Amino acid sequence: MSRQAQAVAARMDKGPFMVGLLVGAMAGFWLLLTTTGEAQEKIITSHAFTTFGDPPKYPADFKHLDYVNPDAPKGGEISLSAEGTFDSLNPYSTLDGTPGALSSMMYERIMTTPDDDPLPSYCLLCETLEYPESQDWVIFNLRKDVKFSDGTPFTAHDIVFSHMLLLDQGTPSYASYVGKVIPKVEALDDFRVKFTFAEGIPRKDLISQAGGTPAWSKTWYEKTGARLDESRLETSPGTGPYMLDSYDVGKRITYRRNPDYWGKDIPMMKGRANLDTIRVEYFADSSAAMIGFTAGEYTFRRESSSINWATAYDFPAVQNGWVKREEPANGNVPAASGFVFNLRKEKFQDRRVRLAIGLMYNFTFTNTTVQYSLMGQRESFWQNTDMAATGVVEGAELELLKSVADKIAPEVLTEPALMPHTSGEQQLDRGNLRRALALLEEAGYTSGDDGKLRNANGEVLKVEFLETRQSFDRVIAPFIANLERLGVEISYNRVDPAQYQKRTQEFDYDMIYDGHSMGLEEGIGLAQRFGSEDRNDVFNPAGFGNPAVDALILKVIDAKSHDEMATGVRAIDRIMRYEYFMVPAWYVPKSWLAYYDMYDHVEPLPPYGTGELDYWWYNTEKAEALKAAGAVK
Repeated sequence: MSRQAQAVAARMDKGPFMVGLLVGAMAGFWLLLTTTGEAQEKIITSHAFTTFGDPPKYPADFKHLDYVNPDAPKGGEISLSAEGTFDSLNPYSTLDGTPGALSSMMYERIMTTPDDDPLPSYCLLCETLEYPESQDWVIFNLRKDVKFSDGTPFTAHDIVFSHMLLLDQGTPSYASYVGKVIPKVEALDDFRVKFTFAEGIPRKDLISQAGGTPAWSKTWYEKTGARLDESRLETSPGTGPYMLDSYDVGKRITYRRNPDYWGKDIPMMKGRANLDTIRVEYFADSSAAMIGFTAGEYTFRRESSSINWATAYDFPAVQNGWVKREEPANGNVPAASGFVFNLRKEKFQDRRVRLAIGLMYNFTFTNTTVQYSLMGQRESFWQNTDMAATGVVEGAELELLKSVADKIAPEVLTEPALMPHTSGEQQLDRGNLRRALALLEEAGYTSGDDGKLRNANGEVLKVEFLETRQSFDRVIAPFIANLERLGVEISYNRVDPAQYQKRTQEFDYDMIYDGHSMGLEEGIGLAQRFGSEDRNDVFNPAGFGNPAVDALILKVIDAKSHDEMATGVRAIDRIMRYEYFMVPAWYVPKSWLAYYDMYDHVEPLPPYGTGELDYWWYNTEKAEALKAAGAVK
């Protein structure tokens, strides 16, 4: 273990190991090596950065991204929907107010990641970055032509201010982590900013963390006295291609393209930000939003409901060919979502209880009957990647697991990686019901005359399922019915969004449908999602913690290659699947897009994004034809 990883281990023993807001891709490619005079340490200068030194797809002199049309026309509008309401346009206040949709799109970060090369970070607000081989610090050489939307120049002083503002008024987890690992940020001059990293801290992810710093206007914040953590409708100027145009609280937000956007001709942005306006229409719920789309009240819809995708797109605009539907492949790691057990509750401490409850979820029946066979069954936390555990452990993964053998169940080393149980086509699989009853009997539960399961103290096994989405009712109903047949006293409590947010932030629930966003590369962020010291972080809804996983997280942080990193993650995946703190559910292998046929894009779309607000463009001729036909309002 490196000295940095040892330091992390010591910190995990002594106190919270918070990782906060990890942004962008990771660390390590260089194009040009120079040498310092005194220390003779190599200084790496580059336009891009990857973790393990693999070259980025795009060289320093690239002309434009492959998935854009560099000659795309500018103009037109795209409109989309949002549900509920908003009372703020400050997206960085997480506890005060409800931010409006897309309200963060006005702000850029020092570095960015293309949709066809997801691991490197590329300079956006910088021209180059430079750092020593030790990665003890990084200097960003900023562009001199960047301006905020109010016309004021962007400088290194704005980055220093933004960093300090995040530490002072950002989320506590961000401040706790970043304040410790980046103790010093300084403007060397107006266009050079240096981030110095703390001693004894793993260097992995830190340059990417620094490159993910947003650009906020120091002048505006100091002039207005605005705070980052307050609810407000006044927006600060950003360097991004779009700026706020207008809003009607709770009803509508419109953003417009900045005609003086500084970056419109640089290679990273050529052929992007093509639409003149982006309008968001608010609806009370998903049903109202769907009706609004059929009536042409907005023009682009990203569908999330399987029943809608399978049955709702037979309205006249589709039949007339006015609305197109596409299903581009989604190369991102599917969210590791499912029915989460709150391990903070005593009744879920016994793994056999969790397994028994999980056996009552019938993916086959739900997918076929309720979800129209559109879903894939999730097996791994890192589904569809080389980081998913498979079969019986062997090789380097086996050696890793042997190093924590005293902290894991013996069968993790001898049995195949736990797979989701199989179920028949009937809602209640009687074989799984018998298996569940046997597991609960082993755990000390017996069925009373009323059919309810009770433990040795006579306490009924009660489970509340907390939810806020009405559309989820049809999905959860078969699971609840099966649990009742098992003898669980289960309640389904659907609450309003504000109450749901409050209860989940306070971990006041038995089970929820939730999950984790997983990455194509993993590092320090694993600790926040799955580390013992952060088991009471909102990013760890199950409250999961395991000493073996803690040890393996340090191995992942220490990894020197993608293969070494992937091996460590596979071992973690194997342990977490065995621990079964989440009933694995489904994932959508494709994106579901529906839109009025007035937009074009390069074929095919890139694997890691659909880009409808970014690199699609407006087709004036098609739009005028639709308007003439009365298809859109």
